[in-house]
Amino acid sequence: MKSVFAWHRPLMTVAALMLVSTIVCLVGLLVDPRQVTGLDVWAKPLKFSISILLYSVTWAWLIAHLPRWRRTAHVAGTIIAVALIVEQALILGAAAAGTTSHFNVSTPLATGIWTTMAVSITVLYVCTFLTTIAVFFLRLPTASTTFAVRAGGVIALVGMGLAYLMTSPTSQQLDDFQGIAGAHTVGLPDGGPGLPLLGWSTVAGDLRIPHFVGMHALQLLPLFAILLGWAGRRWRVLADDRVRLRLVIVATVVYAGTVALVTFQALAGQSIVRPSGVFLWGGWALAIGGLLAAALVVITGPRPRPRPETAPELVPDPVGAGR
Repeated sequence: MKSVFAWHRPLMTVAALMLVSTIVCLVGLLVDPRQVTGLDVWAKPLKFSISILLYSVTWAWLIAHLPRWRRTAHVAGTIIAVALIVEQALILGAAAAGTTSHFNVSTPLATGIWTTMAVSITVLYVCTFLTTIAVFFLRLPTASTTFAVRAGGVIALVGMGLAYLMTSPTSQQLDDFQGIAGAHTVGLPDGGPGLPLLGWSTVAGDLRIPHFVGMHALQLLPLFAILLGWAGRRWRVLADDRVRLRLVIVATVVYAGTVALVTFQALAGQSIVRPSGVFLWGGWALAIGGLLAAALVVITGPRPRPRPETAPELVPDPVGAGR
């Protein structure tokens, strides 16, 4: 097993920097009362710090354990590390200045910052696409965890790509340009009522939700497979990896369906906390269908064969032998 320090070092360096960034942002939340678009000015860089931390550690481990394409993936990972540092540095700088970093083209400086971020994000996406292909050559100890990592990588790539839906100016921005071209919220301007810390709109659609849910499939699906493996050592019904693999496949289908559902819900301008119509029924269908499919897998799945018991060794009876 490779030491943590032997993983992809540039990405682990990013992870260490994000720990520092997280602390800085937490202090900022405590001492700085300023807000941008209705959210504490340090909330956005805090969210990005934690997300980038998880992303960096995950890919550092994956790249270090690739059996093929490791050199190409290592180069791509190094480029990813640089792009992440650039993006987070600009986000922190904007927070310190008390302004927004994304979609801001109000001044030549703001335009230059946003253009730099857009380029770094595009480079990040292309390199992640390459490392995701490389992950398909990775074989982990069990088929369930291998499938979870591969499926999680693909869904995460889709989730990352959904960010581009936020970069087009809204019709309201085109009609009354105020220096902002792009928005998180669909149906209302950014800055309305939102969930604490996350800031996701509670009154309109919000494209940050599918972006977030999709991106973190790379952590959540493998974590689910790992938990199933742990449970399989304690419960016989999950001891066979074929059962665990089928459960991971069910979870992947439900997860992908959830990403699709919240994407179309956001594009329809409907708040995540007030689902209705097809989105409400779709959510229930995913939940109930997933539970029924999981129950069917467990009930009908193969069971490990019990170990044959060794027959007790016959010991001669000295008394009976003399009769």
